[in-house]
Amino acid sequence: MTEGNFVDYVKIYVSSGKGGKGSTHLHREKFIEKGGPDGGDGGRGGHVYLVGNKGLWTLFHLKFARHIKAGHGGDGGSARSTGADGDDKYIEVPLGTVVKDQETGEVMFEITEHGEKRIVAKGGKGGLGNWHFRSSTNQTPRYSQPGMPPEENDIILELKVLADVGLVGFPNAGKSTLLSVLTSAKPKIADYPFTTLKPNLGIVSYRDYQSFVIADIPGIIEGAAEGKGLGHYFLRHIERNSVLIFLIPADAGDIEKEYEILLDELRRYNPEILDKERVIVISKCDMLDDELKAEMKDTLDVSFKNIPYLMISSVAQQGLVELKDKLWQMLNVEAE
Repeated sequence: MTEGNFVDYVKIYVSSGKGGKGSTHLHREKFIEKGGPDGGDGGRGGHVYLVGNKGLWTLFHLKFARHIKAGHGGDGGSARSTGADGDDKYIEVPLGTVVKDQETGEVMFEITEHGEKRIVAKGGKGGLGNWHFRSSTNQTPRYSQPGMPPEENDIILELKVLADVGLVGFPNAGKSTLLSVLTSAKPKIADYPFTTLKPNLGIVSYRDYQSFVIADIPGIIEGAAEGKGLGHYFLRHIERNSVLIFLIPADAGDIEKEYEILLDELRRYNPEILDKERVIVISKCDMLDDELKAEMKDTLDVSFKNIPYLMISSVAQQGLVELKDKLWQMLNVEAE
C-alpha cells in the first residue's frame, strides 16, 4: 500500500431519506360512490449505515465521496397500500474506525467487528394515511400525515490502525527500514527526518505459515502529545497495538534518555498505552564492533533491568530472527 493511498481521516456529510407522505385517497368502486378513507401510509426513508469490513485497511475509498444520501420513502397509495421504503445506503469501513460528530467532536461510536452495522443517519418515518384518522364523527377525513424529514449529519471518520505490533521512535530511527526487511511492505525510505508521514502496514511471515501485522508509525518528537509535529495524527494509531517496539538507533547520544522521552510522550497522550507489552530494539548495530557492542550491552543491562531489549541491524540482517521470535512470544502471551 503506497503512502498516498493510506487515508485515515475523512469528513463526510450523510443524509437519510425523508419519509413518504400518507395518502388521502377515498375508496371508489363502480357501485360505491362515497366509500370511506383507504389512504395508505408513506414508506420509511432509507437509513445510512456504517458497516465493518475486515478486508479494508484504509478510508481511501471515501476520500472523494463527501456526500452520501439514502433514498426517499415512497408515498402511500389507495387500498391502504404502503409506499416503498427508501433504499438504504451502506458505507463499508475498516475495523478500528472511530465516528465523531464534526460539530462537537464527540465520539458517537466505533466499528471494531467484521459485519458490525451502525446507523449514522436514520431514515424519516413515513406519514400515516387518512385511513388511520377515521372515526364515528369524522368518517371521511381528507387529510393525512406528511413524512418525517431526513436526518442530516456531518461526521468524521478516524481510523486507528489495528496492527499487532507498533514501531515507536524518533524521526530517522530506522523504522521504515526495519519494516521493509521484516515484511514485503515498500515504505518510503530516506536519510532525513519525517520520511514517513502516514502509517505503513506490513505482514510479517513467521514459522508454520503464521503471521502478524506490524505498523510503522510516523516519528515522535518532544511535545507530540500536545500536537506538535505530527502530534495526535499518529499517536492515535498506537492505541490499537498489542505490542510496542521502542526503536532507538545505536548512535543515539543517550539511549536511556530517548526511551524516557518516548515513554513520556505516550504517557501524556494516554496513560493506558503504558500498560501494553513493550520491547526496546537498538537499531543500526552494524556500526558497532564487538567491543562497543559488549560495552553497550553492559550499559543496557543496568538501564533496562525489567524491560526486554534486542540489538539488531536491518541493513546487515542481524538479530531479525530473534526479534520475530520475541514478538511472536509476546503476542501469544498477550493473546492468552
